[in-house]
Amino acid sequence: MFCLLLACSVVNGEEVAKEQIKGLDEQVQDIKKDVLGISTELNLLEEKLLFPSNTQVSFFVSVAKDSGFEPDGIELKLDDKEMASHIYSFKEVEALQKGGVQRVFTGNVRTGDHNLQVTVIGKKGGSKFHDTASHSVSKGVGPKFVEISLSGSGIGFKDW
Repeated sequence: MFCLLLACSVVNGEEVAKEQIKGLDEQVQDIKKDVLGISTELNLLEEKLLFPSNTQVSFFVSVAKDSGFEPDGIELKLDDKEMASHIYSFKEVEALQKGGVQRVFTGNVRTGDHNLQVTVIGKKGGSKFHDTASHSVSKGVGPKFVEISLSGSGIGFKDW
């Protein structure tokens, strides 16, 4: 009889331990979700603090559809100061050719007119391509977005 009671208490003890572990796993998952949510909120807050909307400027790169252009690299200068440069991987080129847009730079710029100079190297139809173009960026109050469109026959700009 004593052996039967001992076996029952061992089985009950195992079930309680499994339920406690399962409960702890659920609590850990809930805590992970909370931490990820807080992290996302902190990242957004950090971006707002580092790049306030009244001084924020962002430059995006796209490749013109059906242009056959394959960018190798790009360099951005604003008021003769290097702001960003990027060397493209095969997957990035593929994404751009499918209509993707890449944010190359986000930063703070005071209001007024600024000179953006873009240098791009790449290939079109097997031929090497190298071009430099300038664009006047007029920064007012509020965020400023500029799209740099690459086509292999030139560099285009679109202000938002």
